[in-house]
Amino acid sequence: MGISEIIGVALLLACLVIGWLAVRRLRLIRIGGVDVALRRVRASAPGSTRGWNLGVGRYRGDEFVWYRVISLGAGANVVLSRLDLEIVDRRRPGSTEEYVVPADSTVLRCRDGERIVELAMTPGVLTGFLSWLEAAPPGRFGGYRKAS
Repeated sequence: MGISEIIGVALLLACLVIGWLAVRRLRLIRIGGVDVALRRVRASAPGSTRGWNLGVGRYRGDEFVWYRVISLGAGANVVLSRLDLEIVDRRRPGSTEEYVVPADSTVLRCRDGERIVELAMTPGVLTGFLSWLEAAPPGRFGGYRKAS
């Protein structure tokens, strides 16, 4: 096998992976997904965070499931429970974050049990997210609450 065949196979594989990612994202958006950027914040090291990841979020009953855009896995990467979710802070993206989060985003710092994540979403997506939080069934705690 010559170098041209190896390059051809590599390009074919790259095209297949890109095609898979595009089809996956379109499928998630078509079944009710919204564009949301997510960043995990380590509880053990308050100043240490991983970078922002673009993804698609979906509402599934009492869960907000988030799928990373650049992932070959079929399952959700992060699952947040509406009943345990607490919004700790709301802010505008910093100057270093503006290029990686959706345009005109608001960043929510959320706590789900011991895990802390930040979600960046556009105004329309934010309105839907807050409405979903407030729509917890009667007798079950959930919704927007700010830590004291």
